[in-house]
Amino acid sequence: MRQKTKKLTPSMLRRIVLQETKRVRRSRKMRESLSGELAPVEKVSPTEVDADKLGTSAALEKDIDHAKALKLEEARLVRKIKKVREARSRVRSRIAKRL
Repeated sequence: MRQKTKKLTPSMLRRIVLQETKRVRRSRKMRESLSGELAPVEKVSPTEVDADKLGTSAALEKDIDHAKALKLEEARLVRKIKKVREARSRVRSRIAKRL
């Protein structure tokens, strides 16, 4: 279904412009707050982060399980497509015989 378009009234335009100016000012402040210079590698202390704290191991396991499920689904759909193609070819041959 198509979405109905709204007329752009002066008040709506004013609101949009104000929102964009706020967004631009915020992003400009964020850019100014960053110095843009990197600290030398020797001065930075390494920090070790456990994979479980980030939740990456659980996410990885979930992704692997999802990939396995998708593989099974793909195999099921391939079998179904094969049956459909066979039925289609039988119908085509039946039509060809009758003509």
